[in-house]
Amino acid sequence: MLKIKKYAAIDIGSNAMRLLIMNIIEEKGKETIFSKSSLIRVPVRLGQDSFTTGEISKESKLRMIDAMKAFYLLMKVNKVEKFMACATSAMREADNGKAIVEEIYKESGIKISIIDGKDEAMIIASSDLKDFINSPNNVMYIDVGGGSTEFTIFSQGKQIASKSFKNGTVRLINDMVSKNDWQEIELWVKEQTHHLQDLIVIGSGGNINKIFKMSGKPQNKPLAYSYLHQQLNKLSDMSYEERIALLGLNPDRADVIIPALKIYNNAMKWCGAKSIYVPKIGVSDGIVKAIYSNKIKLDYQIMKY
Repeated sequence: MLKIKKYAAIDIGSNAMRLLIMNIIEEKGKETIFSKSSLIRVPVRLGQDSFTTGEISKESKLRMIDAMKAFYLLMKVNKVEKFMACATSAMREADNGKAIVEEIYKESGIKISIIDGKDEAMIIASSDLKDFINSPNNVMYIDVGGGSTEFTIFSQGKQIASKSFKNGTVRLINDMVSKNDWQEIELWVKEQTHHLQDLIVIGSGGNINKIFKMSGKPQNKPLAYSYLHQQLNKLSDMSYEERIALLGLNPDRADVIIPALKIYNNAMKWCGAKSIYVPKIGVSDGIVKAIYSNKIKLDYQIMKY
């Protein structure tokens, strides 16, 4: 007998907030299917506040509250059963982050868990990385966000190293990443990967997903390092306005896509990878699967009707 459940995830990042509603299809004797029902993205750049002034501005806070109220209503009309909301580096580093979390709960009924880089990496590992992790190859997973970049390395199906660096796209466009910060990442990547043969690189994040979509490649095919380098040069030669008008990039994507490509390009160069896979995964997908598997001890909520 077929059973269909609906779970949801709210991902509060440094560059945007996302609501993912997922259909979970269960049938006896068959593997559970996770199918995206809808994805809503709201471009509230919390990192611009948090990383430059140390706190979330009143305007951003009010936009967050409105977005959360809207997310709650969308989950309600979609008859979502369970959901979880997580916030990453921008809220983690804001002096008023915890106070805003409490205010949002009072206004919208949504509890937000402020997670660290380690939790973020664990959540993403709950998503569709399993096909790559269980392969005979060594795997380096890179998730580039607005405030930080998470690296996780797997060998023989097991996680052997993981580290979060304060090098993200919003920090980079605000000149908040030093030469020493880049050198620290380079040293770590080289130390952790120099002995690994046949290394596969997997990338996630809105920017690498956009680059992959623009390439027109089938989902199971990787992007070559040379292609990423070519795109970095092409986009860097265009003005912000040209990236919006000619390439159709959203205004809040057109500036951060270049620093994101720099991070992926450098990481691939330092580990010697020739290509990068871009499966459709991320924090939101990982949250839903973490709720379903109950493997990660973070609080989820049950919708009340």
